[in-house]
This record gives sequence, C-alpha cells and structure tokens, in this order.
Amino acid sequence: PGDSRVLSGEIWDDLCETLREAGALVTGAGIPDSPLERAAGFRFLAQFLEAGINFCVTHADGDHPEFTRMIDLGMRWGLDSPDCLYLVASVNDASRYRIWGDAGSANHFDIQVNTGHYALGELASIRTLGSISGDELVASDSGEFELFVGGEKTPGNWIPSGPGARFLLLRQNFLDWERERPATLRIEKVGGSVAKPNLRSDQIAERLDLLRSWIEKGGGLWQSMSRGMLDLAPNSVVIYAPEDSAEHSGLKGQIYCQGNFRCAPDEAVLFEAVPPPARHWNLALANFWWETVDFVHRQGSLNASQAHIDGDGVLRVVIAHRDPGVVNWLDPCGHEAGTLILRFIRAEGKLPLPTSRVVPLADLEGELPAGTPRVTPEEREEILRRRRNALWLRYRR
Repeated sequence: PGDSRVLSGEIWDDLCETLREAGALVTGAGIPDSPLERAAGFRFLAQFLEAGINFCVTHADGDHPEFTRMIDLGMRWGLDSPDCLYLVASVNDASRYRIWGDAGSANHFDIQVNTGHYALGELASIRTLGSISGDELVASDSGEFELFVGGEKTPGNWIPSGPGARFLLLRQNFLDWERERPATLRIEKVGGSVAKPNLRSDQIAERLDLLRSWIEKGGGLWQSMSRGMLDLAPNSVVIYAPEDSAEHSGLKGQIYCQGNFRCAPDEAVLFEAVPPPARHWNLALANFWWETVDFVHRQGSLNASQAHIDGDGVLRVVIAHRDPGVVNWLDPCGHEAGTLILRFIRAEGKLPLPTSRVVPLADLEGELPAGTPRVTPEEREEILRRRRNALWLRYRR
C-alpha cells in the first residue's frame, strides 16, 4: 500500500517548510550578518542540503550499499579535515558485508562501523561498534585486501557489528597531497542480490523525513558546537582526549585541539604549538558554520609536510588577512572570527596546550624568529596551484 503522505504530496510540503525554516541558521540572532558572512552562510546551507540528499536519500540502502562522499570539496560540514577523504556506506545490523579492493597509499586509513546517524543531531546517539586501521589490515604486496563486516568472526580482516549498526565511515588522511593516492574500494551485502527493487513509497517517506532531520537537527548541532568554540576566550583552544571522541564516530587515536581565532584586517594572530611525534597532524581554520575555509584555492590549512617547525621545536603559524610572506601562513578568507582545529593522529606523549596572541600586522616582523622561512608572491602562487591540483586528483576532478 502507498504511503499517504507521499501520495498526497504532503511529504514534499513538509520538506519545503523545513527548508524555509532552516534560513534561521543563517539569519538568526547572534549570527554574523556582513555580506561576506551571509553569502558564506547560504552557500553552506545549500551544500549541506546536497550532503544530506546524498547521505540520507540517494545512498541510504543497507541492502544495496555503495561508498559515497560524505564530505566533498563542494559540501564541507562538521569541521571537516582538509587532509581527509571521507567515504560513507549505509548498512544494517542484520547483514554481513564484504569490502574489497586496493587500499591506496594514504598516510592513515581507518574504517569503522557506527550506530545512529548525524541527522539525529546528537553525537552521543552515535556509537562506534568496531574499527580497523590500515596498519591492522592484512593486504597483499600490491595493497589488495578483503574485509568482512558483521556476522561471525572470521580469520583475516573483520570488523564486528551489532544492534543498531547503520553506517560505515572510511577516513583516509593524506600527508603528501601530491603523491599519496586514495583507495579504490567496493562493498556488497553477503548473500544479497545485485538486482535492486523499486523504491517503495514508505521508504522515500522515511528518507525524506531523515533529510528534514539532517537540515533541522544536524544543522543545529554543528552550529551549536561552533558557538561553543566561539564562546571561549578569544584566540584560545581546548584539548579533547582521543578516547572520548572515538566512542562516538571520531577517529580512533586522534586528539582534537579546538578553539577559535579573532583577527581584524590590521592584525595578525601568532599561533604557537609544540607538536609531539605523531603519525599525522594538521591545523585548519573554519567559519561560523563549522565549515572549513577554502583550502583548495587558498591556504586555509597546513599539515606536517606543508608547515615549517622552527629550530626550537615550535610551530609558529601566522593568521592574517594579507599574505605576510612566510611559509606558515593561514588565510582566514575574509572571516574576522571563526573556529580552528589542530588534529593529532597517534601522538606520542602529552600535547602542550597551544597558545595564540594578537599583534599589529605592521609589527609582525619583530615577533617572528630570525630565519623564519619566506615565500615570494610567485612562490605562493605556485604553492596554491600545487595544492589545488593535488586536491583535484584526490577528489577525481
């Protein structure tokens, strides 16, 4: 029998009303209202809708799963990492799945199975049931592997599943953007049919309701988390222990150091940290909506292979609206306030709390150590060109 809301069109009216109300995520009280911020806000909202359609509607079938982009260059959300290629596939808890292919050569590779959904607007409702890293995968010399998810434990590569299992999340973190290559993977339900039945009216109703929740509750979640970071003291950060986030779909073994930046056009923020030895680390800026700033055409992020560490072991990064001609520059892309995140994967030892201080841009030279590496405008243009080209290859543009 047909779903009455689908047959009458009510389901679409409900979705349109949710979208109309979602404008408050951009125009509501306490939200930046300059022309630049409004443009960024509505772009984010449109791209967040695209991500929701992809995750909640198009690829929401656990009987016929497919890996798809959870985050892309044109749909960034949730304080995404510029170094990471995120793939997601829908599953269900009654099935067993086979994943196979080429693991690629990313600096760090991790697959996890999770309950819940980001559309529900509560990270606490998402629980990680199991995961496997690239270091743990048994693969051939050429990188080929086979992995099973759920069902009875089997020899070789296996991830446990359990009640409520809903999606697989694959993270590939790239350190050398130009040389490391993404995995080429396929997924299928064990014992399932390749032929896919027609979509039922109750199924599309369920998916469109999930999309409404994605916009309303999911969008509200990321904004509330961004506001929490922005409410900290200006240019400060806090550190989250890896075990706290790893239980709720965060990357296992990753330390999240989050905070904010505030930088006027005639100022520079000097961010300083002492990175411990780690498998991977990066630093990125984000706007009010917890969307990373443009890291494709602008230098909105730096990682361990792109940044310079001074002789005293300190990472000194300059956040400024004009290029100061130093290697470690982060471009806030016109945003005078926003959030930032410093991630460490498998760090050795304790991470000292990073610090930031604001200096007049005109006085920046005297605040930097002698021997700080410089770049010319021509060298900067080449750096940006290589960043863009490497990202186009990662995302197959």
